[in-house]
Formats: sequence, structure tokens, C-alpha cells
Amino acid sequence: MSDALESFVRKTCAELGHDRTRMMDVVRAVQTQFGCVSNAAMNLIARELKTHRVEVESVVSFYAFFSQRQKGKVIIRVCDDVIDRMAGAELVAKAFSEELGIGFGQTSADGKFSLEWTPCIGMCDQAPAALINDVVVTELTGDRAREIVRELRNHMDPRKLVRRHGDGNNGHELVNAMVNNNIRKRGPVIFSPTNRGEAIRKALAMSPAEVIRAVKTARLRGRGGAGFPCGMKWEFTRAAPGDRKFVLCNADEGEPGTFKDRVILTELPDRVFAGMTIAGYAIGAQTGILYLRGEYAYLRAFLEDTLAKRRADGLLGKNVCGKPGFDFDIRIQMGAGAYVCGEETALISSCEGQRGDPKNRPPFPAQKGYLGCPTVVNNVETLCCVTKILEEGPATFCEYGTQGSSGTKLLSISGDCTRPGVYEVPFGLTVTEMLKMAGGEDAIAVQMGGASGQMVPPKDFGRKICYDDLATGGSVMIFGPGRDLLKVASRFLEFFIEESCGTCTPCRAGNVLLKERLDRIIAGKGEPTDLPYLEELGETIKATSRCGLGQTSPNPVLTTLKNFRPLYEALVKERPVGLRPEFDLQAAVSAAEAIVGRKSVHVET
Repeated sequence: MSDALESFVRKTCAELGHDRTRMMDVVRAVQTQFGCVSNAAMNLIARELKTHRVEVESVVSFYAFFSQRQKGKVIIRVCDDVIDRMAGAELVAKAFSEELGIGFGQTSADGKFSLEWTPCIGMCDQAPAALINDVVVTELTGDRAREIVRELRNHMDPRKLVRRHGDGNNGHELVNAMVNNNIRKRGPVIFSPTNRGEAIRKALAMSPAEVIRAVKTARLRGRGGAGFPCGMKWEFTRAAPGDRKFVLCNADEGEPGTFKDRVILTELPDRVFAGMTIAGYAIGAQTGILYLRGEYAYLRAFLEDTLAKRRADGLLGKNVCGKPGFDFDIRIQMGAGAYVCGEETALISSCEGQRGDPKNRPPFPAQKGYLGCPTVVNNVETLCCVTKILEEGPATFCEYGTQGSSGTKLLSISGDCTRPGVYEVPFGLTVTEMLKMAGGEDAIAVQMGGASGQMVPPKDFGRKICYDDLATGGSVMIFGPGRDLLKVASRFLEFFIEESCGTCTPCRAGNVLLKERLDRIIAGKGEPTDLPYLEELGETIKATSRCGLGQTSPNPVLTTLKNFRPLYEALVKERPVGLRPEFDLQAAVSAAEAIVGRKSVHVET
């Protein structure tokens, strides 16, 4: 055990008050400083936080960005989501591998580089993309990948890769990123002009009950995808017994194809923090936590600076805006590469310094959430809407959208279109109108709501984007002519298999079986009985999984079966009695064929 490691762990834990719930921060600090969280480090962390070593190891082993083995000083993580692969991620990956002389999952012999695949990093509008430590690189090509490796070998500082800056605050010295916002359409709510601090002052001039009533009158529904009425959630939390209450902002947008919260956090962080503060006043909370996905670590310094300025201006801290007795502050909790933490109970677990395991409900977070206290969990976009509602009034907000879906919605549009990016549109827009707006008129399918959403066929392009028809958390992936939709569904399943927490069998094992059967069909080895099997298995997984990940993970198969069934039927066929396609005879005898130097005689069935 090195003195440097022991000193660092002691110092880090002391700075966090030896708080067991801040284990994520301690582990992240050790990972960043030493390149791994070794056995010695885990023992030290357990000792300093007065917990069991197994608790520390459970956290380290759960999150993708933590590792018990030493990795390179520079970790290159290539995004492998569907959109990035459509844009050429495999060619980029090949270039990185060849230039580094290592395969994926390996570290170079000199210990300088590690190469990995990683799921969606929120950059689908500028794919292919990669994370190099905490630096985001976008719009990659094979040549650019090789150039990056040569540059890193020269100076080994990924921050020097940023030679150009993206639009908006991406050029801010505390952001320093080549990421583009790609805001294609600014609407009347999220991107409208605002007066800093006005929404909070208006809220504090009202009673908490009046604030909640305003949010309910606006008919604001959660923008994370579920669409639960925001005012009702606040009302439940305020009414729940308990002296301590909390506000959590879910900024862990890990759903493939979603990146609108990234844009909000870059351009409008004040609105998010104002919404959290208003929520704190409404429910009687003193503490807010913004859970920031690990892939957006490049935004942390900027967000911390924004919080510091709000404290200096009296918009956070003791007696907010001069309101006696209303004390409220916000801290940032970093995630570490776990999609399941987008589920609110898993997010709460992560904020408590645990594995991101979803919890059984009831009790709901409004009853028993963070640290066992009543907790409101709201999405980034939802909190922005709150700020607008309190600033201009519910009536103005309700001027947009539909009866069941008031206001506007931010759409993250990517894939086969000429204008990918973020669009703020009123609820009620049709898919056809959206495709025309984004330059995707020749689409053969649209995936609404990310991998866990639904694949929409052309016959349904007249449907409306709203909670009463086509609901979405914001992800829209467009697939043009020539795309293999069944392979897309298989890739989505691969994502869910990788991201499952593994707690419940239906999700852990069921999705593997679902993908195996789907891949068999894609390979031309399916038969008609496979289709009802997929339907039955998919519905079983949905009905018996314990959290939203498992309950929606079969959707790629179920919605393509429903809306694109001829694609499946074209690949399955009746087999002679007694013969099933599960055994690949050709593959089984290929080794023997190679030895004897001749081909066997095969009979096609």
C-alpha cells in the first residue's frame, strides 16, 4: 500500500466529511488519480467511510467507468450505439485499433492507452463520437482517429485535442469542448427569453400550496418519458411525513438517441437550478442534487461555477432571495456510466453511494426516497418548464400543445436526416411534419422514445407527438431506405443486455433469450413458431421485470413485430418434419474440412 494512495484516500474522505453516502465521489476521485480502484484502495475507502469492503467493491464493479485493474493513462471509449454505427463508428474503431496496435478491451504494453466500446454518450447529432478520458470528440473519421492517436502520443493531454469549439457555451473556458448544440428550432418555452431570478422571486411571493397549484394548473407532465403530472408529484411529496425532504434533478439522459438535456445544461443551467429551487420551496426541502451522467463530466466545472454565482447573488443558500427561513442549496452528483441510473429509484441508490439498483415500489420516492426521506425526482427539461410557468403564469404555458399535453417538447433528432439536432416544438406535431422539419422525408421507420420506445411505420406518420398518442422522452431516431430494422432491434437488445443491473431474472436472462431467437431469424434459421415465441417471451419480460428498464426492453422486438411483421415473415420458413435449424452443421464440420482439404456435401433444407 503506497503512502500516496493512503494519503489521497484520507484527504478525499475527510473533505467529504467521511460521509458513506458520498462513496461515488470518493471512488471517482481515486479512479481519476490512480487509473484504477485497487484492492488496497477499496480497503482504505472502507476503513475511512466506516463500511464493509464488499460495499465498496459492489460500487466499483457496478459502474462502467470504474475499474479494479489498471487501465491506460488515456482511455479511448468509442460510442457504439445504433446511430454512431450508421455514421461509420466501426471504421473509426478499426482505425483506433490499428493505430494503437491493440484490440478493444485491451491496454497497450506501455500502459499509456486503453481502448473500449461504450454505449450512447449523448452525441448522436454529431456521430461518430468518442470519449477520450473526459474529453468528447465528435464527427470522427478513420483519418481523424489516427491523427488523434498521433497527437496523444506527442503530448498525452486529451484536453489539447480541443482546437475548435462548438457553438454556444461550448466555447466557454470552463466547458472547452468541440461539442455542438445544434439547436435547430427555438420554441416559446425552453428557449424563450427570461429574467434571471424572476421566477424564484415570484414563487417566493406565493405560498408553497399556491406554487404547486400553479404547476398543476399548467398541466405540466414530466418530460423524462413517463409523463407523470409534476404538480401531483410535488403535492404527494409535500404531504408526506418527514422533517427532511429532497429535490433530485435527473440529468442522466442515457437513453440512446437523446441529447436535449445536454444542450439545456450547456445553455440554460440557471433555468434548471431555478426550477430545482422552486421545487424545494414548494415541497419544503433544503437540499437539491443534480445527478449528472458521467459522459457529461466536461460540463461539471461550468455547472459548479454557475452554482457558485447563484450563491453569491442570493439565489441559493441561506434565506434565498431574502426569504426568511427558506434555505436551499444544490450539489452535483456525478454518475459513472450506468444507463439504469436514469430510473428514478436507481438514481436515488446511486446518490446514496450504492450500486444503481432499482428499488421495489411502493414505497414511491415521494414517500421514501433519498436517505429514506420524501423526495421529488424531476427531469432537466421538466424543471426548465417549471421556471417558465412561475415566470409567466400557467395560462401562457397552456397556450401551446394539446389538452392532455400542454406546453412544448424538446426533440433530439438523429439518424438518416439532413438536419439532426434539438427542436423545441409544441405537443401535437405529427411525425410527417417532424420529418419534413428535420430533412428525413424518405424515412422507412422512426424510433420514438429511444431504444425503449416504439418503431413507427410510414402508415402511422400522421400520428401526433404527445402523451395521448406517441409519447417520447425526446429521442427520435430516423431510419432511411436500406436500413435493416431487425438488425437495429438486435442492437437495441444488445444495449439492454449490457445495461441490465442483473437483479431480476426476466430482464437478465429473458433479453438474452430474446436476442438469441431474433438473431437466429436474422441469420435465416428461423421458423414460423419463432414469432409467437418472441411475442410471448417479450410480454413476459415486460410483465415480470421489476423496473422500467426490463419493462420496456422487449419493445424493439415487440413493436417491430407489430408494425413490420412482413420483415420477419420473409425470413422464416417451414422446415421438413423432424428438422430444426438450431444446429449449424456447416460450422460444426468446418474444422474437419480444413484439415482434410475438401468440402462436405451439404443438403439445403
